[in-house]
Parts: sequence; structure tokens; C-alpha cells
Amino acid sequence: MSEGSAAADRDVSRPDRGLRRTAELVGIGVTAVVAVAMLGFLVLYWARGLPVASDLYAAFRSFGRGMDAAFGTNVFRHPIMWQSMAVGVLVGVVAPLVGSFLVHREMALIGETLAHTAFAGVAIGILVTSSTGWNGSLLLVALAVGILGALAVQWLTERTDAYGDVPIAIMLSGSFAVGTLIISYGDGLTGVNIQGYLFGNLAVVTPEGARLMGALSLIVVAGVALTYKQLLFITFDEQAARVAQLNVTGYNTLLVVLTAVVVVGAMQVLGVILVAAMLVVPVAAASQVARSFRETMYLAVIFGQLSVVGGFAVSIGLGLPSGGSIVVTAIAVYLATIVGSGFSVRAISSHG
Repeated sequence: MSEGSAAADRDVSRPDRGLRRTAELVGIGVTAVVAVAMLGFLVLYWARGLPVASDLYAAFRSFGRGMDAAFGTNVFRHPIMWQSMAVGVLVGVVAPLVGSFLVHREMALIGETLAHTAFAGVAIGILVTSSTGWNGSLLLVALAVGILGALAVQWLTERTDAYGDVPIAIMLSGSFAVGTLIISYGDGLTGVNIQGYLFGNLAVVTPEGARLMGALSLIVVAGVALTYKQLLFITFDEQAARVAQLNVTGYNTLLVVLTAVVVVGAMQVLGVILVAAMLVVPVAAASQVARSFRETMYLAVIFGQLSVVGGFAVSIGLGLPSGGSIVVTAIAVYLATIVGSGFSVRAISSHG
């Protein structure tokens, strides 16, 4: 190919690249605005008894009633639905964000493992509640157990000679076994809807759980933003990172802990069985069409939001479980990207 024709091809592709970049930035901007609005609602709902916050909360409720009138629904006027949607929107941001590193490191199974560990935490919380009368949040217990499980997985991976996924598989099956034993032992002692934690249910989301998800989301976004370069380095060349004397073990531990944090928050709407899908499927969809790792992250978050919004629409409209609805929508987005990309497979660059 001559230099003139190559230059002409570059000139033709530049407008397409510019349009693509603009669309991505618009999508990320809209996602950020929606996420901030949902965080704002959680704050208003928590502080609705205060003078200024009460007026803003009343205005928000009026806005919800207006949306119901416009769409012919009876959904948006209820605060419980807004807090459930807030959790879903935040999951759509932080799960693909962390999942981008996990997928490219071939650690997709870690999300499923930590979800089962968090389920064991819920079971422990139920047992403690039934035995002592403690009235704390089950999600806090699940968070503590999930983080301990993440540290245990990292410790086993670093100190065993088995293949890398063996400790993960052991933790996955072992933690779920512990959870089922505890649930069976305490069966009938509490009125907790355990199926809601298994399959996801909008009714499982409590005000405390929604606020916890808001706080965890801020922690995850800040953690990824502050350590992005280091996580990127160990994702694409861990050996070179060790040669450069980067604290690879520390950053690996940070990544699995952030994964545990995301899993516990997402468990409310997705359920233990399906929570890992939001760590993987939007990233897999983005990888079909992205040209760099950074673009993969942007598109994964956008696709995550599309999956959450579409899944909530299906769940509310047809009265189906939220977890299954969101995951099926995410898979539909994934299939659409495969068709749209022409079944091509590209190597992802760590630049850009």
C-alpha cells in the first residue's frame, strides 16, 4: 500500500474515531450524572427529617409521581424502589470497573468465590441474630466475612504450589458448604428471606443496605482511581512489576478486597448465584469492541448501566426477579456486541 493511500485511510478513520470517542464520553458523563443523582437520593432519604433536606426530598417525591403519571406506572413514587434502583445503578458502575482487571487477569472465578463467601457471612449473621437477638445488618457481617475470605484466597494463592485456580475453587465450594450448613442448622429460627439473597430481590434492599452500597461505591471508585497505574501494570505484566519492585502482593490483595466489597453490595439486587455475572459479562461485551484497556473500562461501565436499567424494566414490568433480569439483559448486550463487531477478536492494548 502506498503512503498516499495509507494517509487517506487515516484521514477517513479520524472522524469515526472522533465520533466514537465523543459517544463514549457522553455515555460516561450520563452514567456519572445518574450515579451522583442516586447517591444524592440516598443522602436525602437518610436526612429527610432535616429542614432543607425535607424540602428537597419532597420535591424528589413529586418528581417520582410525575414520572408515574407520564409512564402510566405506580413505581417511581415509592422510596423503596428508588433505593433499589440506586443500588443497581451503583453496581452497574463499580462491578465492571473492578471486573475489567479481573477478566484481563483471568480471575473471573474470584467474584463467584467471594459471593459464596459473602453468603456464608449472611448465614453467620442469621445464626448470630437468632442466637443472641442482635439486630444489626446482615450485610455488615457478610462484608466482614467477604473481606476475610478475600484475604484467605490471596494468602492461599501466594503460599500453595497448586494451580492458581485451585485455592479459589476450594474457597468457592467450602464457603458455600459452610453457608448451607449454618442455614440448615438455624432453619426456622428467623424470618429472613434467604432466597432473596440467593437470587436477588428488590425487597431485600434496606435503607441501611442502600447507604452501605453508596459508601462502598465511593471507596471502590477512589481505590481504583488512586491505584489505576499500578493495577494496570500488574494486570498486563506482573513479572515486570515485580522486577520494578512494585508491591505486587499488596495490590493483588487490594484488588480481591475491592472485589469482595463490590460483591457484598451487589448481592442485594443480583443474589449470590448471579452476582459474578456483572463482574464479567459487561467487560466481555466491551472487550469485543474496545481498542484499549481504558476504552474497555469506559464501555464496560456503560454496558453495565444499560444492563441494570434494562433489567430493572423487565423485572418491574413482568414481576420477575431482578438478578436474573439484569444478567439476561447483560448477556443480550454481549451478544449484540459480538454481532456488531463481526465476530472479530482484537488484542487489547494497555495504552489509551
